Amino acid sequence: MSDLVTGDAVVLGLRTARLPSRALAILLDLAVYVSGFIAVSITLAVSTAGLDDAAQAALAVANFLLVMVGVPIAVETLSHGRSLGKLACGLRVVREDGGPIRFRHALVRGAMGVVELLMTFGTVACIASLVSERGRRVGDVFAGTLVIRERVPGARVMPVPPPPPWLAGRFSALDLSAVPDGLWLAIRQYLTRMDQLDPQTGAAMAARLADDVVARTGTPPPAGVPAAAFLMAVVHERQSRDAARAFGAAAHAAQAQAQPQAHVPAHVRAEAPVRAQQPVFPPVAPPAAPYVPPAAPVVPVAPFVPPVAAAPKTGFAPPA
Repeated sequence: MSDLVTGDAVVLGLRTARLPSRALAILLDLAVYVSGFIAVSITLAVSTAGLDDAAQAALAVANFLLVMVGVPIAVETLSHGRSLGKLACGLRVVREDGGPIRFRHALVRGAMGVVELLMTFGTVACIASLVSERGRRVGDVFAGTLVIRERVPGARVMPVPPPPPWLAGRFSALDLSAVPDGLWLAIRQYLTRMDQLDPQTGAAMAARLADDVVARTGTPPPAGVPAAAFLMAVVHERQSRDAARAFGAAAHAAQAQAQPQAHVPAHVRAEAPVRAQQPVFPPVAPPAAPYVPPAAPVVPVAPFVPPVAAAPKTGFAPPA
């Protein structure tokens, strides 16, 4: 890494390119440029066969300067330091302050590249890159540029291992508000890398981190619980609380949108249907007579009277 300071006093941590990646990028660029130079040379040789030797020599020199010097300068200027080889290797040419290069930077690099790369077959460039602390060749020193790596492999985020099943939920009442974020970060880094540590060193680190957690929570772990398992359970408890706070509001809103009847047990609705409907319908005054739903009008029905009971009370008995 190279710490570059910009004009705004901002420190940039950039990964500088070293000799192997730079050599591969230069070889790719030279393969393209030399192929183009040979193709243009053959075309000129065929088309200018009738010219004298002086004119052919002048065209050959112009072809060399145009293809082998002018084209690389134009490519680096237009692409802001990303030629074909550098693009394939994930490299870029930048200024010493981290900004994009311009024409003057590409011109100095291209002019010095004729001596470093073409005339000495890259010997001077290799020696300068090995000696330089940031892998710069002579053209970079004179131009004030630096070749950096753009494609840096990202660090893989390892998940925290789950606690043992017999410790799940054992620390639900533990007060974790006094544990600082720096300690949580240290615990997480230890748990994600504890398999890569020496067993004795890992055990000592786990014990020290567990002591820090106990000192801030005021509750010691259960007897016989290893320090690493205690840290796993505490981190799992914190993650569970964070998830509950994050998703608790959404779950509460979803429950509020549901119908109230869906949350009342069936036997309660059967025993007290009027009570369950009171929050929905406006209250009404209790009627004096037995409650009759107003929506269904009462139709009087004459009671069924047997033929004997329906006869008038005159003492007359019908014949048998």
